[in-house]
Amino acid sequence: MFNFTTLPPLSLYIHIPWCVQKCPYCDFNSHEMRAGILENDYIDALLNDLEQDLPRIWGRKVVSVFIGGGTPSLFSPGALDRLISGIRARLQLITDCEITMEANPGTVEVGKFAEFRSTGINRLSIGIQSFNDDALKRLGRIHGRKEAIRAAEQAHDAGFDSFNLDLMFGLPGQDLKMAAEDVATAIDLQSEHLSYYQLTMEPNTLFHRYPPVLPDDDLIWSMQQQGQAAMAKAGFEQYEVSAYAQPNNQCRHNINYWQFGDYLGIGAGAHGKISDASQQSITRLWKVKQPGQYLGYASSPAVVGGETLITREEVGLEFMMNALRLKEGFDTEVFALHTGLPISNVESALKKLEQEGLVEWGLHTIKTTGRGWQYLDHVVQQFLTNASKAS
Repeated sequence: MFNFTTLPPLSLYIHIPWCVQKCPYCDFNSHEMRAGILENDYIDALLNDLEQDLPRIWGRKVVSVFIGGGTPSLFSPGALDRLISGIRARLQLITDCEITMEANPGTVEVGKFAEFRSTGINRLSIGIQSFNDDALKRLGRIHGRKEAIRAAEQAHDAGFDSFNLDLMFGLPGQDLKMAAEDVATAIDLQSEHLSYYQLTMEPNTLFHRYPPVLPDDDLIWSMQQQGQAAMAKAGFEQYEVSAYAQPNNQCRHNINYWQFGDYLGIGAGAHGKISDASQQSITRLWKVKQPGQYLGYASSPAVVGGETLITREEVGLEFMMNALRLKEGFDTEVFALHTGLPISNVESALKKLEQEGLVEWGLHTIKTTGRGWQYLDHVVQQFLTNASKAS
């Protein structure tokens, strides 16, 4: 079916599903902490889950680790140290492996940043969302402006040379000045990476059921352009639709996702994607979603909630819908290495988009044009059409 001569880079995603409280816009697999966290039991479950997956990736090295949630930083430094030590005992991590953990300000874990750093975690992603107290209240966040600023300052003090600040725009009650102040504050805090994305009303969230009044589309567009201009002036390069970084500070873990790399997923509801050269196949799999059920199944194959093979027809679509989000596009050789297919598999769609001025196809690289980036949904639709015709 495929022709893998080598395998894509491999990452590890770890899901810790508990939060202090569920935010009204969040559609992730997260659960309010009601009776405390069974952190030792959950660390045991994660390591048992990982052992179930080891035969899928024997001999392969891991280029990045991402601990997401939920709020992983609610776990104690001791528990996370045991987790990372257990991972190192079971997997080959490259020497400069990027190990990221999500953290939220406004809780006592901010004071633990130095201890988190000593476990081997070398990058943080801090969920700020806004520096405006009123906006944070409307978002259901438990922190305020002071806590958000303190979190960034303590990340610096703890020795995190690289950390990300998450910001949203298009918030209830937000105007252009408020959005500008959020970006300016983030820049002043000297983070090397910013995520800047629009608030959306996702299904199965409180905001979707009871939508707040949001700024109109023209105002939201002005917020985005204004923020992008401010970040560019401060030296941030936009390298993906919602990701901005100082030179050489891009998130390697996310780039591996966007370039259709492989990843193991452990934890309640975690997803994985694994290529297999011996079977010439690509498998997607996911773990059972409910934390209680996950804890009971983690030591057995029943921890896998489901799995499916990606077809030859689906691969081109899945690669392009991610890789074309990258500002610089991708090397044509990466397509063959990461999909096991020649670029001719998507050639008809690429040529059509090139004729429309939405894609540039150079000698070695393919990327969306400025106009193509604005109409990325239309660009992806061409590969969906291409996949439908091929199936």
